[in-house]
Amino acid sequence: MSETDITPPYQVLARKYRPATFAGLIGQDAMVQTMTNAINADRLAQAFILTGVRGIGKTSTARIIARALNCIGEDGKGGPTPEPCGVCENCRAIAEDRHVDVLEMDAASHTGIDNMREVIDGVRYRPTSARFKIYIIDEVHMLSKPAFNALLKTLEEPPEHVKFVFATTEIRKVPVTVLSRCMRFDLRRIDTETLIAHFAAITEKENAVLSKSALALIARAADGSVRDGLSLLDQAISAAPDAGAIGELEVRDMLGLADRSQSFMLLEAVLAGDVASALGFLDQFYKDGADPLAVLEDLLEITHWLTRIKVAPDAANSPQLPEIEQVRGKDLEARLSMASLARAWQMLLKGVQEVRFAPSPIQAAEMVLVRLAHTADLPSPEEALKGMKKGGGEQIASAHPAPDPAPEPAPEPVQAPAPEPVAGPGTAPKTGDLKTEAEKHPLVQAVIKTFPGAIVEEVRTVQDKAKPVEELPGDD
Repeated sequence: MSETDITPPYQVLARKYRPATFAGLIGQDAMVQTMTNAINADRLAQAFILTGVRGIGKTSTARIIARALNCIGEDGKGGPTPEPCGVCENCRAIAEDRHVDVLEMDAASHTGIDNMREVIDGVRYRPTSARFKIYIIDEVHMLSKPAFNALLKTLEEPPEHVKFVFATTEIRKVPVTVLSRCMRFDLRRIDTETLIAHFAAITEKENAVLSKSALALIARAADGSVRDGLSLLDQAISAAPDAGAIGELEVRDMLGLADRSQSFMLLEAVLAGDVASALGFLDQFYKDGADPLAVLEDLLEITHWLTRIKVAPDAANSPQLPEIEQVRGKDLEARLSMASLARAWQMLLKGVQEVRFAPSPIQAAEMVLVRLAHTADLPSPEEALKGMKKGGGEQIASAHPAPDPAPEPAPEPVQAPAPEPVAGPGTAPKTGDLKTEAEKHPLVQAVIKTFPGAIVEEVRTVQDKAKPVEELPGDD
């Protein structure tokens, strides 16, 4: 068997489609424009720091910077360029991670001052074959405090042939003394529409067919990370390599997500107080392989969407939205109040934390739905106070019977002592008595039994801030 017959090993999509030039970076226009102008004007900083979420392209950008600064062009006479040729020896060696003058170090496993001393000692020597000696330090926030302190002087005044490129996901853990010596770039999350277009182009190159709704699910699950999205896309293509087109159902099964229309039906049943139907939907989701945590996160996302279109109705008319969210979203939003949506958001948000740490996630999810359905028809604290003021006056007044009429004063000009204050039908009790009687009202009792203690305190606080009832004459 000849060497040409050997099939090269498979390369995952995240590595196969790693960008090699600034033009290949998606969603980072501000950083690309700044670096392009800096290279063209020969205004290069001695150090760069790249920050952003995982999988956003920090290490890839660091390698692109190394290639741009060390590219010599196809003829071997070129200088730094924002568009590296990719064919010269420096470009190919950097792309293959074998260039002796481009040193990558993982700060997570090289955290000590001894590792930093090696870097400082190597800075003194000129590059072997490249224009610049470049140190790429990934997860730089993992360096120890002595290591940072040892690097400061070299970082501030390095030799002209040395450049530093740092990458981190925790920019707040990097000392400000280091940040002040670097040109900082914040790599932003990639929006869903850009990810969908990027994944669609890759699936076409891979001769795979994924529906737009399937790509939208993958882009949403990626949460702005290109690498995470490409890993999911790789998994989706491998899930059914011979089954033709890959649709939304296959991707939902892969991700453990519930059907979107079924999620709308589940939320509608919960907010209508139909506990039996809601538990039935959840049980069916669980049998179909959906993760209880993913189900609650889906309900949380729908609740946010309904709240958004309630305050900004024009958002529901976006052509990029699936039809299910446009039609069912408008219908459900019109039948729900802002108070019920806000309450559902708070309870689901707390429920997500409970499900994440519960011994049995499905049981915790069921309890969350039961609580949410039980509070669906209860009044808000403001409605409870209004109902108390309207219907509670008669009960409060009946609790204080009217006094007997006072006897007529004697003809002698003798001043009678002031009568004891007794609450009558036309008078109101003191603030303390009103608070005690109000808490006995059925509406308030329902709120106290159902809502957390913080909401009960809110009701009492609102009542305490009410205008105090004037005391009767003669009260001490």
